[in-house]
Amino acid sequence: MSALLAIRELTMDFGGLRAVDGVSLEIFPGEIVALIGPNGAGKTTLFNCVTGIYRPTLGEIHVQLPGQIGRRIDGLAPHRVTALGLARTFQNIRLFAGMTTLENVMLGRHCRTTTGLLGAILHGPDTRRQQQETVTRSYALLERLGLAQYADEVAGNLPYGAQRRLEIARALATAPGLLLLDEPAAGMNPQETNELDELIVRIRNEDGVAILLIEHDMKLVMNISDRIHVLEYGKSIACGTPAQIRGNPRVIEAYLGEDVHA
Repeated sequence: MSALLAIRELTMDFGGLRAVDGVSLEIFPGEIVALIGPNGAGKTTLFNCVTGIYRPTLGEIHVQLPGQIGRRIDGLAPHRVTALGLARTFQNIRLFAGMTTLENVMLGRHCRTTTGLLGAILHGPDTRRQQQETVTRSYALLERLGLAQYADEVAGNLPYGAQRRLEIARALATAPGLLLLDEPAAGMNPQETNELDELIVRIRNEDGVAILLIEHDMKLVMNISDRIHVLEYGKSIACGTPAQIRGNPRVIEAYLGEDVHA
């Protein structure tokens, strides 16, 4: 089985600081893979390299999503990475706070429509069909994620947990083959975290979307992950199943020993 995402010896320098140091990892179809480690370990920097926000100093990033020819993506612009089937959420919520919940999800569908400037001006039959399809699919996503009641609500007015789910809905609107979640449980209460746990597994099972997540909530990580990669000071120090990581002395010393729920 070919990897959906293959990262080879990824290195990212910022001046004299090496934030990611020779990290390699693979994600296969249907997997939920967690990336954990202390603050400053390089987790979000790795995400930013994969999604085109940063151009890596060294290394290669390859994707081979279903129905596509495998290709190298390091250095591609973020919108091109998204168009290839990789979508992400951010540690700090990045919704369009002044737009409605439905409009936020509809924006995610933009990369899957073909209407150009001329079509938007002429507003022909194909444009109208795509617009209606965008509305229909976006509302269906809101229903799936328990957000339909907020469809016409301004996104900035939603409860915090609902805003987190809305970011996931907007990412799913791009029809990804791989979803990258950057601390999706940050700031959530225990009930919201349990619901998120179930949602992530449901997305994997129902949509066939592989998931790579950064998360500090170790209960969530251990519950849903197929494999876990551990970073420390930009280096990969362990990779394995939750049981293997839980019992790894180096990981306990570097991270889990601080606080299992940190």
